[in-house]
Amino acid sequence: MGRRGLVFLWAFMISAVLFWGCAKPPTEEMEKAAEAVLQAENDPDAVLYGENSLLRARDALSRMRMSAEAKRYDEAKLLAQEAISAAEKARSDGGLGAVRAREEAGRLLQEAQNALSTTEKTLNTAKDLDKVEADFDTLTKKWETARNTIGEAEENLAANQYQESQNKSMEARRTLGDITAEISGAVTKKSRKK
Repeated sequence: MGRRGLVFLWAFMISAVLFWGCAKPPTEEMEKAAEAVLQAENDPDAVLYGENSLLRARDALSRMRMSAEAKRYDEAKLLAQEAISAAEKARSDGGLGAVRAREEAGRLLQEAQNALSTTEKTLNTAKDLDKVEADFDTLTKKWETARNTIGEAEENLAANQYQESQNKSMEARRTLGDITAEISGAVTKKSRKK
């Protein structure tokens, strides 16, 4: 083997050592992926409103770890990026979901407050009518219950408990609707007696 062949052999051996011997896990990327998923898991909005993306992030993180254990480092690096992207999407989805939920809770609360006012006027007007047969004490208690429920919905909204606020607002609306229906029935009954 000549000098040229010996140089070629050394170059090949150095290249092989660099190529195969230096392959190591993408530790930095894997740590960033684990941190991104942990942040998403600790974000209540991401957990509540970005659940699908969070599941994808967890899955990518799990597959990343398996790939690293199997020394498929290029695949592990790609999965780390996938986990980071999915975790970031979960947090983004969570933020958007929370905004939508807050807006919906505010809308439902406003509707319940409007219905409370309208029902109060209807109740007072019906009390002033002659010969309307209705249990106004019970209706007034129902109205007060609806008012208290709306107060709870306001507290829930202020505490960022959007689903609870929505539920309370809808509950109050149903109660107020029942009151209005009962008054309407009593007034209709009175008008038929004339």
